[in-house]
Amino acid sequence: MAKVEPRSATIEATIRALAEANAGRPGALLPILHAIQDELGYVPESAVPIVANVLNLSRAEVHGVVTFYHFFRTRPPGKHTLYLCRAEACQSMGARELERHVKETLKVDFHETTSDGRLTLEPVYCLGNCACSPAVMLDEDVHGRVTPERLDQLLAEVR
Repeated sequence: MAKVEPRSATIEATIRALAEANAGRPGALLPILHAIQDELGYVPESAVPIVANVLNLSRAEVHGVVTFYHFFRTRPPGKHTLYLCRAEACQSMGARELERHVKETLKVDFHETTSDGRLTLEPVYCLGNCACSPAVMLDEDVHGRVTPERLDQLLAEVR
């Protein structure tokens, strides 16, 4: 679920506190970025120079990690998140058709949020539900053997 965005000064103080609290950990950059996203729901652009300063890294290094990993969001997510599995088992069982359907229905692409802020669409590369392909996860709940019609039912529950 999306977190309410606090004032900018509060966001920056939160980012700095999380960065400093995790700076001593081995490979601290990823734990810091995860902590920021766990707390705020995303990694805002303002985090890059703060984290770079705390870890004595360049802004480019931090930005590169944030943008390399699909898990990190750079914008606040919607109230709900739909993860669509794109792994081979799901693709072989109709995930591409499901992807086309959901993108047309929601009028968003991966990593985007609907205009009403209710739903963010994210790709995922395995939900561990291969025997019940294609699979999606809506917020914390995994669903298998999802058809376009079943997906419409799931989306209706959160819209």
